[in-house]
Amino acid sequence: MLFYSASFIVSALALVGTTMAAPTLKRRQAQACFLPGRVALPAEVERGIPALAQVVTCGNGNVLSSVPDVSSGSATFSALNFQDSNKSLLGFALETFPLPANPSEVDVTRIQDALNVYIATEAGLRSLSSTRSLLDQVKVPKFFLQFQMARALASQGVALGGLTSVEHQLGKVVKNQRGSSAAELAQLNALATQI
Repeated sequence: MLFYSASFIVSALALVGTTMAAPTLKRRQAQACFLPGRVALPAEVERGIPALAQVVTCGNGNVLSSVPDVSSGSATFSALNFQDSNKSLLGFALETFPLPANPSEVDVTRIQDALNVYIATEAGLRSLSSTRSLLDQVKVPKFFLQFQMARALASQGVALGGLTSVEHQLGKVVKNQRGSSAAELAQLNALATQI
């Protein structure tokens, strides 16, 4: 019977982990053009990459750091880039991603396309090191789009709860916004009641 020391087993496991991680990273980058970096993604982000890679394409040129300009359906990040606005991040989102007075009349595909480009850009930033500031900024429009999607679906009678609820998404926007005016926050809170 063979006995191995604990340090041998840990070393062997570390070696296996390293050799197995490289093909996964290369495969991930080959399948998802919007992931320029090598930083491991959080599990919840990583799980969504295959589906996102099916609907997101990359154009020439980069928009944030070395993340390429991405498109999904009719939405392109460069056309929806928060950095082109002189408003707060929340002000930009309120102006750029409105819903009709009756949210049930919205084309959810339009919201989903915009959300896809923001999620892909966020994932691209997460795959890089030293992009924390940009990542924090991208989250506000992304969470606002998730909030708008929740409002639209709830108004169409889709049962939402927990992490997908309007209230939860509102909380994510409020938690991540910085520098918003009292009027912008009031407008956001008013939208949460318009379902």
